[in-house]
Amino acid sequence: MKIARIAKERMYQVLRSPVVTEKSTLNSEYNQVTFLVDRSATKHEIAAAIEELFKVKVERVNTLRQQGKRKIFRGYRGQRAETKKAMVTLAKGNSIDVTAGI
Repeated sequence: MKIARIAKERMYQVLRSPVVTEKSTLNSEYNQVTFLVDRSATKHEIAAAIEELFKVKVERVNTLRQQGKRKIFRGYRGQRAETKKAMVTLAKGNSIDVTAGI
């Protein structure tokens, strides 16, 4: 994957937080880690941020956009925020411990 050059500040803006769910934990079996990312981030920016911050080799980045769900809470209508997730496949021998932090 072609890696983009981005500033250190942008790296911290691109990666919001790791996603720790049952499904994302099962994906760690396949050497994948899931992150919430900035909606305007590209796959190349995400790969560059992960390689620089965690010092690992990224093999592939898959992204998905989740539309905000309309909800009613205590009689008030509202809408959840739209999010973007990135499922990052790491090269063999690399791993990220999302519970330890950066």
